[in-house]
Amino acid sequence: MYRIGEVANMAGLSQRALRHYDEVGLLTPSERTDSGYRLYTTQDLERLQEILLYRELGVALDRIAIIINDPRADRRAILEEQRTQLSERIAKLSAMSELVEQALASMETGAAMDPKEMLSVFGDFDPAEYEAEARARWGNSNAYRESAQRTKSYSKSDWERICDRNKAIDESLVAAFDRGIAADAPEAMDIAEEARLVIDRNFYSCSHEMHTQLAEMYVADQRFRDHYDRRRDGLAEWLVKAIRANTRRAETN
Repeated sequence: MYRIGEVANMAGLSQRALRHYDEVGLLTPSERTDSGYRLYTTQDLERLQEILLYRELGVALDRIAIIINDPRADRRAILEEQRTQLSERIAKLSAMSELVEQALASMETGAAMDPKEMLSVFGDFDPAEYEAEARARWGNSNAYRESAQRTKSYSKSDWERICDRNKAIDESLVAAFDRGIAADAPEAMDIAEEARLVIDRNFYSCSHEMHTQLAEMYVADQRFRDHYDRRRDGLAEWLVKAIRANTRRAETN
């Protein structure tokens, strides 16, 4: 028999987490002392091991409860699915580790990383996939030439700074959207203005009119729409309205 504190220490969990597992029927200790303290058996620890395995594989607690409480659940199929996802995560982490080594070597030698290496901090985004398309669609534009001229000297830290700013803007968009802020409210327009300034300061001169034109692509191109709508359904349309409202505000000021 093991007391809750002992189990918590062995599993690297808090006692609060174990009490929560008990409350939701995920892990109820088999025994209790006369004073009511929880006592866990070896079988309870085996069940906890299974719970922690699923949790580390990214399975939500409510689904774990279904899996381990339902004798009809196909645990093998579930684990095979998670094994596939885990293999993909291992491959991605390995690639990220290699990128970190390259970045450190670059810092030590003072040599700049090539564009693909610098942009790899954007996660799953593959710049090579869109490079030919961007050149074909906008290669003759002043904006494309200005962007190419500016970005060719950017360091990895420059790209990380831009990436972090874009992530912060996305988080602000989601937060405002979740609070029910109207797309033409000052807060929404301020976020749209921040998004415009990221482009204007880092890539090419982006007027309010040009930003409005870009906004149309956010809903017309499924890739851009998915970027926002994956976060919240309808967020792409909301952002477009905020950008239009921001442009109207600029025109009247």
